[in-house]
Amino acid sequence: MYLCWDDLEVMTLNLSHLCKGLPAITPAYDAVLMEAAAICLAEQGHLPGVCLEITGEVTEDCELLWPEVTAQMRLCWNDLEYTTEQGAYAVALLLMGRLTGFSVIRRSRKGTGYDYLLGYVEESHGVNYLRGMARLEVSGIRSGNDRLVKSRVKLKLEQVKPTDGRLPAYIVVVEFSGPLAQVVRK
Repeated sequence: MYLCWDDLEVMTLNLSHLCKGLPAITPAYDAVLMEAAAICLAEQGHLPGVCLEITGEVTEDCELLWPEVTAQMRLCWNDLEYTTEQGAYAVALLLMGRLTGFSVIRRSRKGTGYDYLLGYVEESHGVNYLRGMARLEVSGIRSGNDRLVKSRVKLKLEQVKPTDGRLPAYIVVVEFSGPLAQVVRK
């Protein structure tokens, strides 16, 4: 398993693409995640097209796009902590899909130490099989600094320890004021 994309291409992550759904996430839930991320970015003063700095396993900048944030959305997403968590999922899921080619194939249960199982759907003899390839643990920070991001990565690396073994884990910490996404593979 590796991180890859065409080096000549300017990477763009469009949060609106989440509304199509993923193998284990419905289009309706993806739309919720997209709204949360849009709120987090807009409330930090960013406009669609802002440069998302990616650090860690890869060092890259990408263009981040999202739909217009409405007054109704702001009223709905008034819980900052919950909104930040959900928004981080949106950015991390799109980013991991782009970097690894994997998609979410299962949401994890509480207590496992990770948020999602990444992999792909494989068809064999007319039957679809889900192939797990990595664990994904995500964290969001509304406004922070490098020290806080590194501290959160360290915390998340410890958190996934109980399920270490067969599958690697990706830790993605999304910091919205930068914006920045730190990606670490364990």
